[in-house]
Amino acid sequence: MKIFEVKDHAPSLLPDGYDFELVWSDEFDGDTLDETKWDYRLCMMGKRHPAWTDKGVKIENGCAVFSIFEENGEIVSSQLQTGYNFMDQPVEKTTFGRDHLQWQIGKLHENKFTHKFGYYECYCKLQQLPGWWSAFWIQSPIIGASLDSKKTGTEIDVMECFKPDGTIAAHNAFTGGYGLDMHRAKVGGKQVDPSEFHYFGFLWLPDKYVFYIDGVEDGVITDHLSHTEEFILISTETKGYRHEDHLPTEEAKATAKAGDVFLVDHVRVFDIK
Repeated sequence: MKIFEVKDHAPSLLPDGYDFELVWSDEFDGDTLDETKWDYRLCMMGKRHPAWTDKGVKIENGCAVFSIFEENGEIVSSQLQTGYNFMDQPVEKTTFGRDHLQWQIGKLHENKFTHKFGYYECYCKLQQLPGWWSAFWIQSPIIGASLDSKKTGTEIDVMECFKPDGTIAAHNAFTGGYGLDMHRAKVGGKQVDPSEFHYFGFLWLPDKYVFYIDGVEDGVITDHLSHTEEFILISTETKGYRHEDHLPTEEAKATAKAGDVFLVDHVRVFDIK
């Protein structure tokens, strides 16, 4: 890996053998979230998610600070995204023609940043307590709209941490949407020190995805390749709401009372010249 210096900020660790150009970044300077770059993700698969809030991120000391807390009787945290999945928004009642037909698609939104091939990096410090998880990933706005992932994209999970011990789950590539045609490839995963900041990177090439943790390669996926632009997500989520009862776990309740944070120092995207 080679070091890419950024003035007054932590450097990037970039794969050898390529000439990179920085094309997008957020260093989380200042004291408010840059809403020209990010939106809060509040809905999933056509429903407003009860545990996602637009009040769970603060900008402090050059970091995006994600927190977990109680809000209106729910245990909530935040997800940030630079674009939108067209299936996420709830469907409002509309009519089409005399037959009053209704497509199951909600209101569409403009994406703030989408990109494809290149290197994506997040430098972050993981959560310290149980009951919630963190992730850095990308998704196509039209994932699952066809059987051809090159045209309609994939979900690519660069970092997911479900436990407070620093266990990084396998890197995933999901294609075919989230229904009967969903397919998954996975690779890698390792343990890191949760008390320190770590680099999580992803090299997206036309013929493969290469994953990195702290500048060390952690696996290659050559299936489910996307050749379409996708958007970035930094997310946290309370455990329990995806269970049948849709309620927070006792660990999540305890962590919300105690207080915990997930810190993101920067997110950067590089093109290959």
